[in-house]
Amino acid sequence: MKKSWQLSIVAIAIIILLPGCGDFKDINVNPNNPSSPSTAGLLTGALRNVGTISAQVGPAGANIAPALYVQQVGDVIYIEDSKYKTINFNYNGWYAGPLINLQHIIQLNTDEGTKVAASAFGSNANQIATARILKAYFYQWLTDRWGDIPYSEALKADGDFTPAFDKQEDIYKDLFKEWKEAVAQFDEGKNFQGDILMAGNTGKWKKFANSLRLIAALRLSKVKPELGKQEFNAALKDGVFTSAADNVQYKFLSESANENPLYSNYVVSNRKDFALSDVFVNYLKKTADPRLPFLAAKNISGEYVGVPYGLGGKKAQEVSLIGPLLSQQNAAVNILTYSQLLFAQAEAAVLGWTNGDAKALYESAVKASLEQWMGSSYTEEAFKTYITQPEVAFSANTAVEKISTQRWITLFFQGTEAWSEWRRTGFPTLKPAPTTLNGGSEIPRRLAYPVTENTLNHDNYQAVIARQGKDDHYTRVWWDKP
Repeated sequence: MKKSWQLSIVAIAIIILLPGCGDFKDINVNPNNPSSPSTAGLLTGALRNVGTISAQVGPAGANIAPALYVQQVGDVIYIEDSKYKTINFNYNGWYAGPLINLQHIIQLNTDEGTKVAASAFGSNANQIATARILKAYFYQWLTDRWGDIPYSEALKADGDFTPAFDKQEDIYKDLFKEWKEAVAQFDEGKNFQGDILMAGNTGKWKKFANSLRLIAALRLSKVKPELGKQEFNAALKDGVFTSAADNVQYKFLSESANENPLYSNYVVSNRKDFALSDVFVNYLKKTADPRLPFLAAKNISGEYVGVPYGLGGKKAQEVSLIGPLLSQQNAAVNILTYSQLLFAQAEAAVLGWTNGDAKALYESAVKASLEQWMGSSYTEEAFKTYITQPEVAFSANTAVEKISTQRWITLFFQGTEAWSEWRRTGFPTLKPAPTTLNGGSEIPRRLAYPVTENTLNHDNYQAVIARQGKDDHYTRVWWDKP
């Protein structure tokens, strides 16, 4: 009884000392969960994931897997990933992270109760448009890796814990719609704060969205060529990248909180898990490619040597690690570049989608790629010497192969994009790892779903594998046709 009496006195004392005696309406308000969150902070958080799409490395670096599949890089120490050991990859963090952030931005700028407060960080229209472009960007990256994914029923929080899987065809059609509508939605109001990618420049966001549409349209070259042609030309008309000044890069910082993950792997952790593969290095050496010194670092002997793909057997100092242009603490990674747009236009001309000069577009694309990677070291002489080599020079008979091989080079360290283009075109010709650990004998063509889908979303998971095919590395996604 004495203990209970003492506790009661303490409770009364606490109540008396509360500020604003008698006004208890704020007692249950969590100061760490504000009713009007900063949409600028949500945007910054989502954008930080843009950099990791290309640059996430390390033992758990699922994003590096496609770069391994297309043999731009190889494992140095632990060679299991070059042999395709990991089959199931987890995408849950993308839904729970950047995608839900972007959905929250849209909701806060749409709901009548929050849109006025949200407008402190930019006009409602500009915030919604930016979020829609980014959502579509992340979703394309996801569907290109896994195929059919949760889309129309996703991001509903406790409203739907078991979303169905949408067909990739339907997702692509909706992505085109989202990019087009988002571009039209921008207004002349206040720019979106927290934009660490484009500094709130709506003109750049529009070009980015149109350029993403153009690249996505070409993805349909085999499965839906008429739709692809239509969307490609519409994007071109609406305005895509026209120079290297339009290049979109994610710029890491010279601080541990936001440093390049490759720097973390090479320097901070001193792991050096990845180096350029011998397949990639040997091809660049074969053509005396002037980009090699900018993509690769010399080994301890002062030479460019790739790690034997799928075999390892070399120490880190014996092979060429990824060069400082991409591995410094504040090194930027490419998201979408002018050279990519030119290669896409060159291929579209070959396919008869446009009236463009395929040869001129191809040569402009190669030139833009050399300028992109060589920077101030670029010279016209280097370009002319390179482009006239038989292995590089444009040929109408092997146009798609030439375009695809050069695109493979320019897409270095843009793993998923390089893998997607390789799957779509079949070029360059690559051989699978000598031995594999995934039960197959070919290069993977998709990633298998997270194992949690079968346990936590069982019925929808069973439905999607019944429709799409076996959940392994070799069931092709919708646009990936022989």
